[in-house]
Amino acid sequence: MFPLTLAAVVSTLLITSLPLQASTDSRIESSAAKSYTFKTTLKDDSIKTVSKDGIVTLTGTVAETSHKSLAEDTVASLPGVKSVDNQLVVSGEQPAEHSDGWITMKVKTALLFHRNVSATGTTVYTKDGVVTLQGVASSQAQKELTTEYVKDIDNVKSVQNNMTIASTPATATSEATIGDKIDDASITAQVKSSLLSHRSTSALHTGVSTMDGVVTLTGAAKNEAEKSLVTKLATDINGVTSVVNNMTVIVAVSSAQ
Repeated sequence: MFPLTLAAVVSTLLITSLPLQASTDSRIESSAAKSYTFKTTLKDDSIKTVSKDGIVTLTGTVAETSHKSLAEDTVASLPGVKSVDNQLVVSGEQPAEHSDGWITMKVKTALLFHRNVSATGTTVYTKDGVVTLQGVASSQAQKELTTEYVKDIDNVKSVQNNMTIASTPATATSEATIGDKIDDASITAQVKSSLLSHRSTSALHTGVSTMDGVVTLTGAAKNEAEKSLVTKLATDINGVTSVVNNMTVIVAVSSAQ
């Protein structure tokens, strides 16, 4: 009698768990489609998101390599996701790695998610590793911050910032309001993308998690300068309300005894 009862309980649990998992998979797919990242940066890409028992498969095409990792990082940060199988294909011809076109693309990506610089208001041109910036900055501080960010992009040799300063101060926009609505998964993905673009930070050695706009950083930094830069970059990401940096600084052991 007991084995039959046990079997019945197990059978009931299996039956009731199926709708729950299906509901979770449906929520994952819906959350990905509704995320800030998918609705803005990836809106022109063709991405299909399918979740099965929390294992998400991404198929379709994206315009840039950075979009492929951005989609994966966004989905991977959604509640209930166990793993992501990224089968996205980059469509069209891509610039050769470390070429001027590749550098320009990296610069544009790096500026895209920061609220205190303007990616749309900045024109980027690269020649032999030298990046020239044109456009209009809202202030001298924004112009200087743009230069600072661009200088730290992989393979950038120097920066010529020809941006002009707006004659009238920029008026308040709805950007802050929009930022408040950015979901945690998108914030996490944007922080990771930003760290990946800079030579002085390591996305591979930095753990990023977000809860209600508060970003927590873990992992190892080579020095205090890197730790401070990671905090600065993360703080300036759209939607971030505050940053808790729990990274440990690796203390180099001297060979001299």
